[in-house]
Amino acid sequence: MSHADDHGGTRRDFLFYATAGTGAVVAGAAVWPLVNQMNPSADVQALSSIRVDVSGVELGSQLTVKYLGKPVFIRRRTPEEIEQARSVDVSDLPDQIARNPNLDDAGAATDQNRALDDTGEWLVQIGVCTHLGCVPLGEAGDFGGWFCPCHGSHYDTAGRIRKGPAPENLHIPVASFADESTIVLG
Repeated sequence: MSHADDHGGTRRDFLFYATAGTGAVVAGAAVWPLVNQMNPSADVQALSSIRVDVSGVELGSQLTVKYLGKPVFIRRRTPEEIEQARSVDVSDLPDQIARNPNLDDAGAATDQNRALDDTGEWLVQIGVCTHLGCVPLGEAGDFGGWFCPCHGSHYDTAGRIRKGPAPENLHIPVASFADESTIVLG
């Protein structure tokens, strides 16, 4: 092997690596906008955490707010609604998981695991039917909770699916009390 052949291999290696590096940069520049467009838009990011004043919500009534583009039901339940929800045997439920991100684990779908506070007075849940994404009507259906008229899903006063095609309980967002009259979503 001559000294001239050694330089040819070195030039060839340089051209190979330079071309591969340029190709990688061009591919990254082409793919980045596609990946970046999947991030939440600025208006959604601005709403990633909201404060809701619940001082005007009377016992037995509900407030609906928009959070991350979805309706959220904030219900101040009566003692009768709480008692009705707590008297249900979890083993009778189609979906026995609480689906509460505020808990350390998934937990059973007891009313205590779904309510926002220890008394059970406040229930906060995403107001989207888990069947096909419709918005259920409050204080309706066979169990006094929510009813989705589109396909007939009935939820009880704890937002648990009791009858109909919905596969899961109404989902619960991350929520907490900032003070006695303000709930923070997110």
